[in-house]
Amino acid sequence: MNLITTTEDLEAACAELAKAPFVTVDTEFMREQTFWPRLCLIQIAGGDTEVLIDNLAPGIDLKPFFDLMVDENVLKVFHSARQDIEIVHHMAGVVPHPIFDTQVAAMVCGFGEAVSYAMLVKRLLGRNLDKSSRFTDWSRRPLSERQLTYALGDVTHLRDLYPKLQAQLDKSERASWLIEEMAVLTDPATYELHPEHAWRRLKMRIKTQKALAVLMELAAWREREAQSQDVPRSRVLKDEALYDIAGQAPRTVEDLGGLRSLHNGFARSSRGRGVLEAVERGLARDPATVPPLQRGEPMPPEAQAVMDLLRVLLKATAGRHGVAPKLIATTDELEQIARSNDADTAALRGWRLKLFGEDALALKRGELALTIRKGAVALLAPEDPEDGS
Repeated sequence: MNLITTTEDLEAACAELAKAPFVTVDTEFMREQTFWPRLCLIQIAGGDTEVLIDNLAPGIDLKPFFDLMVDENVLKVFHSARQDIEIVHHMAGVVPHPIFDTQVAAMVCGFGEAVSYAMLVKRLLGRNLDKSSRFTDWSRRPLSERQLTYALGDVTHLRDLYPKLQAQLDKSERASWLIEEMAVLTDPATYELHPEHAWRRLKMRIKTQKALAVLMELAAWREREAQSQDVPRSRVLKDEALYDIAGQAPRTVEDLGGLRSLHNGFARSSRGRGVLEAVERGLARDPATVPPLQRGEPMPPEAQAVMDLLRVLLKATAGRHGVAPKLIATTDELEQIARSNDADTAALRGWRLKLFGEDALALKRGELALTIRKGAVALLAPEDPEDGS
């Protein structure tokens, strides 16, 4: 098994891999105790070359690997690429390109939503994967033979999987769909974490604009703390504490210390001071910079009725075209369309607009109806006769 531990061997391996039309890539990492994922092992296969790169080996320089990741002549094949790409972007400031994500391709080809790698290998290659080493400690050295075999298998199976999926994609004539999805995955903006946007990941368990303003500042403060100290967000402050502080808006150490969601001593710590400063910024925030409270609010009855119809339309569209519903539109996107005539959502752009969005908007305007024909949901234009059969 080719375990690379030196820069010299890595350069030689990457030179060989660069001769292949495509390489399959996977990583093993850990992030339970850190904000940024800690890369522990890299696996690559291409042509007749199969390598494991021990990036924790003393003195190894990963530049040849990063150069391969941006070689325009070599397609990089991942399964569920986002976290692997995030690691490369964080470590080297580059985004692998061009890429092919077999998970997204499988959804486009009708294998269901977020199909697992093991299931895809079973269905297309007839092989059963041993996943027993998946959650082992990849940072410990030496790695066991079982770990190395498991890790290498991920890319060797992927090497056989890619041509089969590409053939199905070509047959379906949906290659343009995948190109749009890969454009998002290879956009550096996808991996840029802006602290001021951190509040958007939170569930809106607040009731007032003032509380939202405070929450926005608190979430940004926590994001900066977690990034700079490389610790999980919850290690800085748990979500429940964020909601509690946003709702109560404490302005003194005593007020902060009285919150049950915080441990003893937090209020007088440096983080406690940071929280109070974030609260003050939130209270002083220009209301014009605080978006209206929508998430978590009950939908008006008329919007809920539209939402119900959009769900039926989405399921029917997905079934008719043999594609995973989640790939076309998420529940949040359906809600945006139901609430607003000017929704800015992916479901109303690109291939999704032609496949689903145009019909969704026509249905909302009353220019399209849903009916049952031969036991299945069908679209009905106002001038069409409804046979109801």
